[in-house]
Amino acid sequence: MSARHWSDPITPAEIAEISALVRADDRIGERPRFWGIAVEESLARVLADDQGRPVRLVVMNPDEHAAWEVTGWTSGSDREAVISGWSPVDAKRPGVSSDEARMVAVAARENPLLKEALAKRGIHDTSLVWVDPESITGFEPAGYEDRRLSWGSVWHRETPDDNGYARPVAGLVPIIDLETFEIIELEDHGVLPMASETGNYRSGTWGPDRTVAPLEITQPEGPGFTVDGHLVSWQGWQFRLGFTHREGLVLHDVSYRDGEVDRPILKRAAINEMYVPYLDSDPTAYRKNFFDWGEYGAGPLTASLELGCDCLGEIRYFDAHYIDGYGEAKTIVNGICMHEEDDSILWKHVNTRTGEADVRRHRRLVISFFATVANYDYGFYWSIYQDGAIELEVKLTGILSVSGIDDGIEPAFGRMVAPNVQAPTHQHYFAIRLDTAVDGPKNRLVEMHAEVEEDEELNPWGNAVKMVATTIASEKDAARKTDASRAVHWRVESTERTNRYGEPTSYKISLPNTTRLFARPGSVVERKAPFVANHLWASAYEPTERFIAGEYPNQAPLSAEGITAWQEADRSLDGAELVVWPVIGVHHYVRPEDWPIMPLHRIGFRMEPDGFFDRNPTLDVPPSAPKAHCHAAPQDALGSAHGAHGSHGSALPMASGHGVACHCD
Repeated sequence: MSARHWSDPITPAEIAEISALVRADDRIGERPRFWGIAVEESLARVLADDQGRPVRLVVMNPDEHAAWEVTGWTSGSDREAVISGWSPVDAKRPGVSSDEARMVAVAARENPLLKEALAKRGIHDTSLVWVDPESITGFEPAGYEDRRLSWGSVWHRETPDDNGYARPVAGLVPIIDLETFEIIELEDHGVLPMASETGNYRSGTWGPDRTVAPLEITQPEGPGFTVDGHLVSWQGWQFRLGFTHREGLVLHDVSYRDGEVDRPILKRAAINEMYVPYLDSDPTAYRKNFFDWGEYGAGPLTASLELGCDCLGEIRYFDAHYIDGYGEAKTIVNGICMHEEDDSILWKHVNTRTGEADVRRHRRLVISFFATVANYDYGFYWSIYQDGAIELEVKLTGILSVSGIDDGIEPAFGRMVAPNVQAPTHQHYFAIRLDTAVDGPKNRLVEMHAEVEEDEELNPWGNAVKMVATTIASEKDAARKTDASRAVHWRVESTERTNRYGEPTSYKISLPNTTRLFARPGSVVERKAPFVANHLWASAYEPTERFIAGEYPNQAPLSAEGITAWQEADRSLDGAELVVWPVIGVHHYVRPEDWPIMPLHRIGFRMEPDGFFDRNPTLDVPPSAPKAHCHAAPQDALGSAHGAHGSHGSALPMASGHGVACHCD
């Protein structure tokens, strides 16, 4: 078994020992609530393997309206577990655990106020009612600003296996105290008809299933990657897998072996925050604007990939661990998936004079996890390619968050998706954190754009275009927007190494998927997440500046925290330990085809070598074997078995740490 590396995901044993020490302290009271434990990476990075690790944990005492960030060390070869400090935190601001949300939901649906309001709508069995506690940041009712609060979206199922998110209870908005579970206010905006059409999306609901031919992916000689603990090597690439409560999957120390040299590219990469604002003034929708990571946490929302068929081929799964709302260690079995994929053509040329053709097929390694945030499901797929490129693809699916609407009314700020059901227009923003290390720890950020050459002597035919480079010298200049009309992109350059042409070695960042926030200046939606106003930010590395929206965004004041506050320091970015923050997004004007479950929508960003190599780095990729060339399969070969396969529901072992061949028929 590999020794524990400083960057490995936190283990159940580490969670249990730190939680036990915290529980032994009287200040947390009789019914404490926990939200998150994380390794303090800036301190842990210098540690030897199997040493104790520094950690931060958040614990709340709801009876005393108190919260703390507790620091300590886990046990290791050098020490026993120990708590080293307690720092008070504003009790309103820690995130909401899934356990806390469930406790609130149970209490709310048994509240007499809500029961009475439901009865007016013909709903008497509250066991069929869902109440989702939603973040209330910026919309705290007057007089309750100092309390830890939530508001509830209310849903009804006709049967226990019904899709509750298809039946919104219109007009009802309970305001809930998260510490006492009281409904302190209940808004009732009037009774509207309930959805009259099923929202079930299960097989057979809308007619018989179509026929789909089997598709199998095989690697008879096994996968091309190797794994040592959480260290992964593949096609010259090497990186370490991490996992945190706040961000979910993390990639550490990403490098590429060029000849005999391991060349660093990224020190760290993760999806740092997700912001989802709804753009509808409906009373059950206007408060919907969430920091799904900062207010809930990607780690606990990560889905187990035991069920379904999320990955194909020779799969390697990794378990993930987090602390639940009660302080217990929880394991997400098969929380992270890794597999190889064919990615069509890498390069090709046909010499028409000789009739010779050269073609190479491209391959990528995909590392992914899925997070289920109540109704929505988000897949995050990091891909690394043989040509040195790195890509993040975000896959959005799941169920729309809908509202009820009266008979004969057309939605003003959304689309009808079913009778008496409308889906508001909304947006999804994903902030990515990239701690860059292109050919070393000291980098700079350069913005590139295209301009027509205006000097007629240099451009007599009017077709000459030049690329203009602008170095982003300091943080106050590091709030940038992409612009396809000017071919804007960015280069992360080494300040210590050049290529054979004398240029700094670099990686290019392209952001093809962006949007803008359609909200009035000064509105809660605009003030809550100022970082979405730009498409790329940059800062100089500082260990305490971890999250683009700030450390505790839940019920935070609507003033500058996070990246917009850090910019005020205006630190130099030329030759800095650089942190780049791309922000990608989608404006979702809903389609009827998105209902009752949404087909996958893809957005993402890409990094690719730009002068990092002296020439095409894939000239050593071999041609495909003749037997792999495309041809029509003989009729009697169709359906024949090739190698060992298994689906998620098969009898083949699926435990973490085992390679599994998967097919979905």
